[in-house]
Amino acid sequence: MVTILEATQNDITFIQEIAHTTWPITYGEILSKEQLDYMLDLIYSEEALSAHFDKKEQLFYLIYENVIKLGFISVEHNYKGDAITKIHKIYLSPETQGRGIGKKAIEGIAEMALKENAKTLSLNVNRFNKALDFYKKIGFEIADEVNIDIGNGYLMEDYVMEKKL
Repeated sequence: MVTILEATQNDITFIQEIAHTTWPITYGEILSKEQLDYMLDLIYSEEALSAHFDKKEQLFYLIYENVIKLGFISVEHNYKGDAITKIHKIYLSPETQGRGIGKKAIEGIAEMALKENAKTLSLNVNRFNKALDFYKKIGFEIADEVNIDIGNGYLMEDYVMEKKL
C-alpha cells in the first residue's frame, strides 16, 4: 500500500539521498555533470531545504510502500494565488520506478489538492526527460514551454504540464 506522509526537517538527509541517487540517472544524459552538481547544491543543500521547511511554501511529503520510504514529493497549494497545486519535485528510488508508485503518489496529491480547492495540478518537466511520457499517460498536457535562468549560465528547459482535477 502506498501512503504519503508529511516530511519534517528530520527527513532532509533522506530527501538529499534520493535526489543524489535519482538525478544522475534522470538527468545524466541531459545535463552536464557541472550543471547537475550546481543544481543539486542549489536545490538540495541543507540550507535550501531548511528554508522550504521554515517558510512552508513548498510542503514535502515522503512516499512509502508499507513502511519503506521510497521517495518524496513537494507541492505548493494555491500556486501564485490561483486554484492550482504545483508539484515542484517528485523523485522515487530508481528500483521502484515502473511499479505504479509515482501514479499513486500523484493521485494522493490530487486528493489533497481537491481539499485545498485546487482545480488543476501543475508541474514542470525537462523537455528531454523520459518522465514526459509518464506524465502524459496519467493525464497531464503540455501547457507551456519555458526556459528558466538558474544562474551560473545554466537554464532549465522545461515544459509546464497541467492536469485538470
